[in-house]
Amino acid sequence: MLEIAGVHKAFGPVPVLRGIDLQVDTHEVVAVIGPSGCGKSTLLRCVNLLEPIDAGAIRLDGVDVSAPGAPADPVRRRVGIVFQSFNLFPHMTVLGNVTLAPRKVLGQSVDQARHSARALLDRFGLADRAGEYPDRLSGGQQQRVAIVRALAMEPDIMLFDEVTSALDPELVGEVLDVVRELKDAGLTMLLATHEMAFARDVATRVAFLDAGVVLEEGPPEQVLGEPREPRTRQFLQRVVASGRL
Repeated sequence: MLEIAGVHKAFGPVPVLRGIDLQVDTHEVVAVIGPSGCGKSTLLRCVNLLEPIDAGAIRLDGVDVSAPGAPADPVRRRVGIVFQSFNLFPHMTVLGNVTLAPRKVLGQSVDQARHSARALLDRFGLADRAGEYPDRLSGGQQQRVAIVRALAMEPDIMLFDEVTSALDPELVGEVLDVVRELKDAGLTMLLATHEMAFARDVATRVAFLDAGVVLEEGPPEQVLGEPREPRTRQFLQRVVASGRL
C-alpha cells in the first residue's frame, strides 16, 4: 500500500532523512523505533505530506503522491495521522472535534457524521464524553479522542507519532489497547514508538532508524531479540537497562 523510496529531507543545512527505504503492505503494522532525533516523526510527517521531501518518492498504491504539484488533500483523506500532542480543538466538544472533518471534507450530513462519531466513541469507551470539552478529559481520553477523530475519516492507513509520549505511565495502557484493537480489525498502520514491548507485541515488522536511515528491519522477534547491527544492539541494551523491554 505504501512505499517510501530513497526519501531525503533536510531542514536548512541539517539533514534528517538520508535515504529512507520502507514498505508497508495492506493490513501490516510497521513499528519504527530508534533514538530521539533519528527522524521518526519527520518520516511520518513526510508520508502525510505535512513536510515536502527533498529527494526520493512516496507512493500510495503505486502512485507517486510526493511529486511536485501533486495535491495533498486526497492523500490526507486516505492517510490519517495522530500526533504526540493531542491537537484537539479546545473550543469544540468531543463530538464537534470528531464530526468536523467528515462534514467539511467527506460531505456527510450532520446526522450522518454524528451517528458515525457516536458509534466510534462508544467502541472506544468514550460515549459518555461526547459533550465534554477537551480540557475536561484526562490525557488518555484526549488521545483516544484524537484517534477516533482520525478514524472518522475512514482512512486506509494510519500513522501514529509517539502517541503515548505525552501521557502519564498509568494512561499509556488505555491508548495502546486502542491500537491493538485497530490491528485486530486489520487496519494498516505505520507507527513511531518508544514503547518497545508494545512494538514487539503488535508489530508485524520493526524498522530501526538511526541517523536518518533504516539501519535494520525485520520481524519483531529478530530485530528486538537478535539484532544483527551493532548500533541496534547498543540501542536495545540501553532500552533493556531502562526497564522498557
